[in-house]
Amino acid sequence: MKGLLLIALVLFWACEDKKDDLLPLDCAGVEGGTAFENECGCVGGSTGFDEDYCYICIDNDGTQYETILIGGQIWMKENLKVTHYRNGDEIPTGYSSTEWTHLNETETGAYAVYGGNESNADVYGNLFNWYAVDDERGVCPEDWHVPTDEEYTALTNYLGGWEYAGLRIKDNVNWNGTNESGFTALPGGERSCCDGGLDYSGMDNQGYFWSSTAKDNYKAWERRLSDYNSLITREYGDKKYGFSVRCIRD
Repeated sequence: MKGLLLIALVLFWACEDKKDDLLPLDCAGVEGGTAFENECGCVGGSTGFDEDYCYICIDNDGTQYETILIGGQIWMKENLKVTHYRNGDEIPTGYSSTEWTHLNETETGAYAVYGGNESNADVYGNLFNWYAVDDERGVCPEDWHVPTDEEYTALTNYLGGWEYAGLRIKDNVNWNGTNESGFTALPGGERSCCDGGLDYSGMDNQGYFWSSTAKDNYKAWERRLSDYNSLITREYGDKKYGFSVRCIRD
């Protein structure tokens, strides 16, 4: 009987010793793993997700976008391609240069595809005038919105200020950037406004991104990037121009 008791105690101690040797599980359930929780879920380690990865965002057409966590803000890391407002209404398109120029007279929201070539939209997204950005029906999905001027300023400050942030958000394939932030800004160009002037310009060397903040009755704040420098500049554009749009999580 004493022998059985001794064996039981040895087994108990062995189990206890083995239990003490176990490493804690990370959020992916891996013993001793390095995955951890950020604002978007379980990332890093064995998950296959970069530490700044966020979930997929789906727009009102069902198009999926990767997203990224930067300094506490959750951004789409792709330019918006949507063709319908949040309530399902179509965003008007197909305007000639002259018609596009005069959309400000009725404050009609619209989008265009650079050069009328749909393959450009696949890469760079659509170009929206500011009236589409400002429409109460919403161009961004539920729980997302077009960033304010202040939210763009917060992003710029987090990435080292306007003199360096441009380099850190620019895609490093389509133009000269490091994309350290993962924002993946693309040089989508613009659709301009003037009768008899340039219709589309800047693709492959300029990027223009609307904010949702108006400057006055005719202009709104935007952010501008160039292939020629590392800056992200705060400018104001005519509301009838067509610029790229990113969405940010509410």
